[in-house]
Amino acid sequence: MLKDKISITPEQFVELARVLPEPMLLLNSEGEILASNKAVTKMLGLAYKKLQNKMLFDVVAEPLNKVIQYLQACSRSRQMVLGCLSFYQDDGQTSMCCRCEGALFQPSSPHSNATILLRLKSRSLASNNFLLLNKKIDESMAEIALRQSEALLRQKAKDLEETLDELKRTQSKLVHSEKMSALGRMVAGIAHEINNPVSFIYGNIVPASLYAQDLIRIIELYQKHYSKPPKEIEAEIEAVELDFIKQDFVQLLDSMQHGTERIKEIVISLRNFSRVDEAEFKKVDIHQGIDSTLLILHNRLKLKSNHHEIEVIKDYSSLPKIDCYAGQLNQVFMNILANAIDALEDEVKKNQNFIPHILISTELSDKSNIVIRIADNGSGIPLSIQSKLFDPFFTTKEVGKGTGLGLSISHQIIVDKHHGKLSYLSSRGNGTEFIIEIPICQK
Repeated sequence: MLKDKISITPEQFVELARVLPEPMLLLNSEGEILASNKAVTKMLGLAYKKLQNKMLFDVVAEPLNKVIQYLQACSRSRQMVLGCLSFYQDDGQTSMCCRCEGALFQPSSPHSNATILLRLKSRSLASNNFLLLNKKIDESMAEIALRQSEALLRQKAKDLEETLDELKRTQSKLVHSEKMSALGRMVAGIAHEINNPVSFIYGNIVPASLYAQDLIRIIELYQKHYSKPPKEIEAEIEAVELDFIKQDFVQLLDSMQHGTERIKEIVISLRNFSRVDEAEFKKVDIHQGIDSTLLILHNRLKLKSNHHEIEVIKDYSSLPKIDCYAGQLNQVFMNILANAIDALEDEVKKNQNFIPHILISTELSDKSNIVIRIADNGSGIPLSIQSKLFDPFFTTKEVGKGTGLGLSISHQIIVDKHHGKLSYLSSRGNGTEFIIEIPICQK
């Protein structure tokens, strides 16, 4: 079975056969001589070029049909087929009668004819050495087959490893894609449901404020023209503190208007963050995406009982709009900022006097790229895990608090989807800075 899988070129045959003393030819089933060793040329007294790429029936005295019949017999048998051929000498007149032993060396394929090994022996010499020749050839063939099998196994192992890596990457993409798709739909749905009642309230606050001002003016007119109302009315005015109500009612409506405006801003930020309707590249303001993400994370940044407010310092440069998948880029900002907040919260647990902050800066690195830097003043990333930072499913967080997909997917979004770069700088005790570089225009 091994022999059927051996693939050998004429050059390899010559390399194999040159150390053997027996004359040998390699030819295909059509009779074309593919290669010969030195022992053949020496025995026949012919130059190598006299045989190379010649047809067998052009260099022997036997009739064409006899030569073809012999080759057909050899191409069907793995056992040596005996024959007799008379090879022309250099003068083209005399010939040397040789004993031939031919056998199938390599079967035919859709791309090539069968290959035949032909061993020659002058009929005047003894043929006892053929057994030794068979043994040497079999040993050489077995060695070639072993080398090819080992190479095949190594290649299959490498292919399997690459397939497993690709499967792991694909799995992480599918998990994250489904997760972010569901999150995007949920956020967009919540934003839509909040937007309707808020819009109703916001739209009615202005006329309500006008109505309140009209009522207050009428009350003031009554107080002006009827300065001495009945005692019952005077008692009620004093009980409800009418003067305070007149001042506070308008302020209350103004506060409600500011509150609804804030809610509308949050709704717009939610919709900007999810961007479920933006599946293609489009030009966006990168600062708007960062601000929307910060608004989503506002609850984690504000002052709490167990830690100071995480201060966000912005250092924005004047940037043009860039071509990007806006929703996916917001996911990158979310992943990096969430990791920074986690790191700062861990640091606060160790030191209650620690003052956490995050610095976000943007700049134009050249005419074709922008750079976004997100840095925290936490304890930094341990050197032992830095090489695994972008590996899928690698996480240092507790079970249930992290999937290990955030930075891996972020790397794919920046590098694969946006043809940019995602790198980081971190040293123990000096915090971590992630650097995002993205082309302004995508090709």
